[in-house]
Amino acid sequence: MKAALIFSLSALAPAPALICLDVQGLGGLIRGPEHKRNEPPAMNNPAPIDPLPRRSAEICRGTLRLMSQLGYYGLTEMTLANHRRADIAAIGPGGDIWMIEIKSSIQDFRSDTKWREYMDFCDRLSFAVGDDFPQELIPPDAGLIIADAFYGAIIREAPETRLAPARRKAVTLRFARLGAARLTVAADAGWTPGDDGLTSPIK
Repeated sequence: MKAALIFSLSALAPAPALICLDVQGLGGLIRGPEHKRNEPPAMNNPAPIDPLPRRSAEICRGTLRLMSQLGYYGLTEMTLANHRRADIAAIGPGGDIWMIEIKSSIQDFRSDTKWREYMDFCDRLSFAVGDDFPQELIPPDAGLIIADAFYGAIIREAPETRLAPARRKAVTLRFARLGAARLTVAADAGWTPGDDGLTSPIK
């Protein structure tokens, strides 16, 4: 990564946005009495499915760091209402929704043509790639981010198409519930009936 792309972690400042950072998680929400059977698969299991390949994971990490610097905080692998899964879905201070597709190689890019199906669920869409990826392959109706495991930079801004209010509300609610479900799973980890050192606060 070129030196121009590097910035200090001390520059990262909290922004008034919905903060739900996640690593490699896929999935959805925990089943409850109110669970609807017609919810997409990602709404049933918030646990991670498969770790990303090393290069994709590096690009994902750097992109999430860039997003947080810009005031956007994201979830990885969020399943949408059309059953497609966005690599990163992020929400900004004004409630705008930015989705990012990670491509680790030319083969990865050419083997996936589903990215246009994400555009109905976000205000803007970008591709995040490594610094050795041929930038001319990225279509003009999407933005371009270059990232490594530590940092990222926007090379080309993504065109913006504002979502309808009802669609924005639905995507934001899905985002919030998925983030809350993953935090619930993380908080529950390690609590077992046989551990006498852990007691329930509920009497």
